[in-house]
Amino acid sequence: MSTIAIAGLGWLGLPLAAQLQELGHHVKGSVTSKNKQAELRNHGLEVYQVEIAEDEIRGEIQSFLADAEILIILIPPGLRRNTGHNHALRMAQLLDATEKASVKKVILISSTGVYDDAQGAVTEKDIPQPQDNKGKQLLEVEQIFFKSPALETTVIRFGGLFGGSRNPVKYLAGRTGLSNGKAPVNLIHRQDCMGIILGVIYKNTFGHIINAVHPEHPKKSEYYTQQALALGLEPPQYDTEETDETYKKVDSVTLKPVLGYTFQKSL
Repeated sequence: MSTIAIAGLGWLGLPLAAQLQELGHHVKGSVTSKNKQAELRNHGLEVYQVEIAEDEIRGEIQSFLADAEILIILIPPGLRRNTGHNHALRMAQLLDATEKASVKKVILISSTGVYDDAQGAVTEKDIPQPQDNKGKQLLEVEQIFFKSPALETTVIRFGGLFGGSRNPVKYLAGRTGLSNGKAPVNLIHRQDCMGIILGVIYKNTFGHIINAVHPEHPKKSEYYTQQALALGLEPPQYDTEETDETYKKVDSVTLKPVLGYTFQKSL
């Protein structure tokens, strides 16, 4: 079984690490804080403290990457919080360290945020045309890893994430005057995120770009109303003004032919 390094042991990385260990792989993980490292080591995980800055990587990056054949990158860009940092520069540091290590294959977790809303219905055949800073940086990171001659990279663009305690409706419940109620949702459950990552590893499908979004796309207003009621929350209220706006709807032409993947979780 291969040695797999997971950069970012969070909401998705931790259960993924546990599943890969159950399957017999040697799993190494990274976190940014020493406290989190100590906590996870107490649970029997092999965890390294790695902090990636724009100009350097601090911590145990060599030990983390040593002997790993596959690297799974689950590092959120953190650009929503307006921290002012450059995610693309940070990931260029990680790319440099990865190229110098034993790693041959990379699964880079990206986002459907690379597509602009004005692009409407898109698949992997459509070239992303991001207009905002986050989308542009995500696309730049995809390209530098994908084009690296030293690595075989598969990019997975996840839609909005849900599962476990995470449900987007919790942030919307009871809010009024929300816009874009007619926009389709582009979501994926954590179990399907893990299923698709495992599919790439076990089918050895590296060198691909995959949109990973549930094929059902109900309207936001209908879906989040239904979700709120199911959880006993106050439904969000959307403005009912008619608009001719174009909304992003993300699908995949790669998942079936390349991975043969069938979604496990409904919306």
